[in-house]
Amino acid sequence: MVHICIAETFGGGFTMVKDVFTTGEVARICRVAPRTVSKWFDTGQLRGYRIPGSKDRRIPKDQLLRFMRTHGMPLQGLEVGVTRVLIVDGEYELADVLRSTLEREIGYSVQVATGAFEAGMLADSFRPHVILFDLGLADCDSQAVLKALRSNPDLSATKVIAIGANEQDGQKYTGFGFESYLPKPFDLRTVVREIENATNVLT
Repeated sequence: MVHICIAETFGGGFTMVKDVFTTGEVARICRVAPRTVSKWFDTGQLRGYRIPGSKDRRIPKDQLLRFMRTHGMPLQGLEVGVTRVLIVDGEYELADVLRSTLEREIGYSVQVATGAFEAGMLADSFRPHVILFDLGLADCDSQAVLKALRSNPDLSATKVIAIGANEQDGQKYTGFGFESYLPKPFDLRTVVREIENATNVLT
């Protein structure tokens, strides 16, 4: 069950339209490792520029579009780099509160699943960057779900955050392969911090 205490909001949210992307953002959009994007850049396949005085690369949107079309990549990932989050929780109403808040205040694209089967279907179609997975989900083996996700090459880069673990159990779940964990209750800032840490937008 997702419990949320909204102590603060993020005024203005995130910008939904971008003209220039980091290599980390391109990696997220194209569903590849950041080092793959760096290789595309360094070999001239993906055109862009470096920030003066640093090694940071930037890719203009028109160049990214050209590259994706040339290589037959689906353009729906170019929802301007918006972070996609799937909340998996048996209590829909509480999860929907979190969904609404993350979309309204932060600018994420969020969907909710109430069971493992529905989560699998949504994960295949929605291709989330991050899954918030409630460990208290009835009749569900969290390790089996994680293993199934990892076996899907289209979801291999998806980060899964365990919800409802205390610190001791949380360390155990990160050992199983979960990206991190969130105890309950938690506030919006904590949720966003863990999502941003998981997606880890690199330069």
